[in-house]
Amino acid sequence: MADQLRDARLDQPRDPRRVRLPRVSGETFGHFAEAFARFMGTPQFIAYMTIFVIVWIAVNLAGVFGLHWDPYPFILLNLFFSTQASYAAPLILLAQNRQADRDRFAVDEDRRRATAQKADTEYLAREIAALRIALGEVATRDFLRSELGRLAEELDEQAQRRHRLELKQSQHELRYSGQRAETTGLEPYGGSARD
Repeated sequence: MADQLRDARLDQPRDPRRVRLPRVSGETFGHFAEAFARFMGTPQFIAYMTIFVIVWIAVNLAGVFGLHWDPYPFILLNLFFSTQASYAAPLILLAQNRQADRDRFAVDEDRRRATAQKADTEYLAREIAALRIALGEVATRDFLRSELGRLAEELDEQAQRRHRLELKQSQHELRYSGQRAETTGLEPYGGSARD
């Protein structure tokens, strides 16, 4: 009752009454369009159409079993081809659009991968440069050899100094012990003068 009152009022908008058409899945129809376009581009399709046209014309010219449904100007055949072309063109365009979308997606994916690879390459280049700088501060084999050689020379010099110093000390001790022995009357190295 309320619906009837609302429909009767002119100041209220009516509920839209739509005709519901059957829904077709875009993906399924797209696959069909691609398969159809792919088939129309094959030699088999051309062979089948040629055989169909030859049979159509032969049957209508010869009148096999008294069949003459499309006489000589073959208007029905032309109508058939026009209908086929009117459906084939949008199906081919739909297939091309889907292919273009796939190509665009592939190009975008390639661009994304190229960007990622470029970033990786730049990162690796920076890392290699950092390693080169760090290796410049690391001792090389030649540097270690020269440093070890210099250190060995210094150690030899110190050993020679120590040896000279020990010799001086031993000579000094000998002299000192000899002087003490003369003052005490003992032989150097603990012996007495009388022995």
